[in-house]
Amino acid sequence: MAKNLYVGNLSYEVTEETLKKSFEEIGECISVNIITDKFSGQSKGFGFVEMAREEDAQEAIKKLNGTELGSRKLTVNEARPRRDRDSSRRSGGGPRGRGRY
Repeated sequence: MAKNLYVGNLSYEVTEETLKKSFEEIGECISVNIITDKFSGQSKGFGFVEMAREEDAQEAIKKLNGTELGSRKLTVNEARPRRDRDSSRRSGGGPRGRGRY
């Protein structure tokens, strides 16, 4: 079963290809996604790697967490499930508060 990993503290120079090569040394890597700013295209310094097997994902955490890539020490751990954005927003708020209508 595939496992999604969070990879943080990425150097801005690290590419998806470079990241993929690092993880493929451990096992099959299904996908790599470095999160970027939608306006500038600049890396936000973190991303996600999907490993094909749970065992490979655990091995990647053990071997790559704290290792240096692009002059920065990586943070590698299991990705948390994405939360629904709509449920996290408050309703009726804003700078003017209640009674707006």
